[in-house]
Amino acid sequence: MKTTLAQTLAAASIALAAAHPASAVQDSNFRFDTTTDLYNVCAVTQTAAEYPLANQACRAFIEGAVQYHDEISNRKNLKRLICYPATATIDDGKAAFLAWAQTHSGDSKLMGEQPVVGLVRSLAAKYPCKG
Repeated sequence: MKTTLAQTLAAASIALAAAHPASAVQDSNFRFDTTTDLYNVCAVTQTAAEYPLANQACRAFIEGAVQYHDEISNRKNLKRLICYPATATIDDGKAAFLAWAQTHSGDSKLMGEQPVVGLVRSLAAKYPCKG
């Protein structure tokens, strides 16, 4: 998920978010303390007039986390945790996270972790590294 991630909107992520609305989130109080918080922000539909910044906040969180992962693993020769194809987009990552979070919504331990941990877990599940 390199810089090409900022390109297209994936209809699947919008449809998934619309099908499973999250708890109330207000633009003035986005929280990123837990994986549940990230899910609540990312699951808000892009067209929800009362939450115009939710999609941008979600995308920025994902892109920042993935860029950090890429830089630290490349510069320090650390093992990559996420091995996504060059064609992957931020919206692909968002869809993967939403699907993973929904599947694990009943697991208070996983959903209570820091959001970057839940995000990396979801992306590693979708884009595992071989070997």
